[in-house]
Amino acid sequence: MLEVRHHPLRLQADPSRVVVRPFHVGTEPVGAAPSRMERIVRAVMDMDRATMLAELELVFRDFETRHWQTRSIFRQRYAEIEQLLGLDPSQTSDEKKELIGAYFCHEYSYAAAALMNPSVVPHPDQSGLRPGCQRIIISLRAVGEGHISSIAFREAILTPRGGFDLAPEPPFATAVNSIDDEATSTDGPVEVFRHVEANLSGTVIFPMTPAQRNGLEDLRLVRFEHEDGELEWLGTYTAYSGREIQSEMLRTRDFRAFMLAPMTGTAARNKGMALFPRMVGGRYAMIGRQDGENLFLIRSDRIDHWDEGELLLAPKYPWEMVQIGNCGAPIELDEGWLLLTHGVGAMRKYSIGAVLLDKNNPSKVLGRSVQPLLSAADEDREGYVPNVVYTCGALKHGKQLFLPYGVADSSVTFAFVEIADLLADLG
Repeated sequence: MLEVRHHPLRLQADPSRVVVRPFHVGTEPVGAAPSRMERIVRAVMDMDRATMLAELELVFRDFETRHWQTRSIFRQRYAEIEQLLGLDPSQTSDEKKELIGAYFCHEYSYAAAALMNPSVVPHPDQSGLRPGCQRIIISLRAVGEGHISSIAFREAILTPRGGFDLAPEPPFATAVNSIDDEATSTDGPVEVFRHVEANLSGTVIFPMTPAQRNGLEDLRLVRFEHEDGELEWLGTYTAYSGREIQSEMLRTRDFRAFMLAPMTGTAARNKGMALFPRMVGGRYAMIGRQDGENLFLIRSDRIDHWDEGELLLAPKYPWEMVQIGNCGAPIELDEGWLLLTHGVGAMRKYSIGAVLLDKNNPSKVLGRSVQPLLSAADEDREGYVPNVVYTCGALKHGKQLFLPYGVADSSVTFAFVEIADLLADLG
């Protein structure tokens, strides 16, 4: 029986983690009446100074200690309202600007409902570590009000003997921002930035474009090595508009600036795409599920365009009979490409397995889990979606595989397994 060592730490949904988000109200006039936005702005403009200062003091008393740079956020939101309505800033005091900004903001608890479906990559900064340690970045799918998914991060250090030290979250969470408002109104690429003073472990990437309106789902991160040796951190994710899905790609070199861009091609209409960490045979390679049931190997000459691929794996064993999918980017070993998979069996029970692919020809399957590596155990069955274990990526650390995974679409926990034992267990 393959031994899987479970770490006692579990990350749970946390409604106390809040950020300030824009609160959108109507901007169109209703008949002869002004728009709702104009009515609110006029009401603040007409307040006498004593009333205005009392209201602003109340806002700061309630919210300033719950957020980082609250006044700056309110002033930034006012600037957006000013542009929308063509206001004259010279006619408005700084205090009224802050109060107007506050009326068009709200608190959003980005992880109130769930934390799930993590992936993991080496951190760009490996300085100052003891031998055998590795600094890592874990991505998380955070689900809040309206079941809207965003991307959150946690930093941690893996130690030589399978230790795992998670860095604490900062007291305040902050959302990334775009400096190009026009880019967020279309479904094209949009670049977003982490504030220069913000900690990555408290940074959240929210949906920015209409195609992403209802969620950024299941980021599969990978450290990608280009042919010239340059490193870039890439992640495929599902953009959900509320009606349609499409696969998009996150790109970053430093986890401070992030490009979010749609992928093109017929395969990009599907979810759950996982990129190989380098080109294979002179082409980019991706694992995807194009028909909702089987796994395909897709190759491309462009990293942002993916068409139909070739069938790689179909359901075979009882624990994966309903459907199979990937669980993150393939991991390069001396023995080949280790691909984690998920399978769905009777009663829609999810399990995690593994496949070994040939290093030079990943269309060739060298081994496959007969029994799952992980499945929903008694203590891990309950949650928002029962009987689910799921990951969007694992990491090789020394001779071990570090495996963060989601439980019941509700929480995240962590496991270690010896790679040699895992490979020996493949049929």
